[in-house]
Amino acid sequence: MNDAPMAPGERGVSPHTPVTPLVERGARPPQESPVAQPDQQQPRKQRGGRNLPAAIGVGLGLGAVIIASLFVVKVLFLAVVVAAASVGSWELTSRLAERKEVSVAQLPLLLGGVAMLTAGYWIGPQGAAAALALTALALMVWRMRQPPENYLRDITAGVFTAFYVPFLATFVALMLSAHDGPQRIVLFLVVTICSDTGAYAVGYKFGRTKLAPTISPGKTREGLAGGIGLSMLAGALLMQWIIKDGQWWQGLILGGCAAVVATLGDLAESMIKRDLGIKDMGTLLPGHGGIMDRLDSLLPTAPVVWLLLAAFVGS
Repeated sequence: MNDAPMAPGERGVSPHTPVTPLVERGARPPQESPVAQPDQQQPRKQRGGRNLPAAIGVGLGLGAVIIASLFVVKVLFLAVVVAAASVGSWELTSRLAERKEVSVAQLPLLLGGVAMLTAGYWIGPQGAAAALALTALALMVWRMRQPPENYLRDITAGVFTAFYVPFLATFVALMLSAHDGPQRIVLFLVVTICSDTGAYAVGYKFGRTKLAPTISPGKTREGLAGGIGLSMLAGALLMQWIIKDGQWWQGLILGGCAAVVATLGDLAESMIKRDLGIKDMGTLLPGHGGIMDRLDSLLPTAPVVWLLLAAFVGS
């Protein structure tokens, strides 16, 4: 007879008796695991992860501000442009500092942006170009207050921001300064918005061929064609109706060029955000992201529309 003590848990257990696996305290038995039902699944997120009602509300609010300032006193709209460019510059340099540790002097950039826009409105292209050059010099001098490490990198980022945001926005001020400035701004905004709207609608319904999958997977060639078509139609109608001495065929050219450049500007902004590893430049506008997320197609389109309007009907 074997008198060896039995190990805990072995008492009364035959070697031929099946043993039920132990279940940890608080765990569900395998047969009780919940099975997801179709009606219990989480609702699908909206395309792009945007809050559509908030985006529509913010868009209508921005539209009301633009219309009110544009057709009451033109200088008020200039103030709106200055504010948007200033916030956009701050958003871009803040993300550069957070993600790449790039230091851009905020004060000379802010003052230089205001100088570019006001000089463009009251003096013209020469004044805006001079203000850009002085802003670059101010950024170089201001950065000398810090150690020389990464001096060239920081100056390059500062000059790029000055050119990309306030200087390109200066062409909006140049359009505004014309005798029919409000009508030109309406044309510029509508053709750019139609480009984005047409691309989204056609791409969502018929998009099959990716336009730039490594940059912006949601964009398709079919969407680009839809954006160009709607922008050309809007350009032809507005050029004929609201621009003095404008012709419909000029609007076709303007709308097509604006749609192409707006798409390239959107892709360029996507490249910047992918390099920084972020989805949006900011959170100021619910459903839209930051100010820069709304300016990405407007900024590069402004000089194209200004130039074509100057060539077609004068500046």
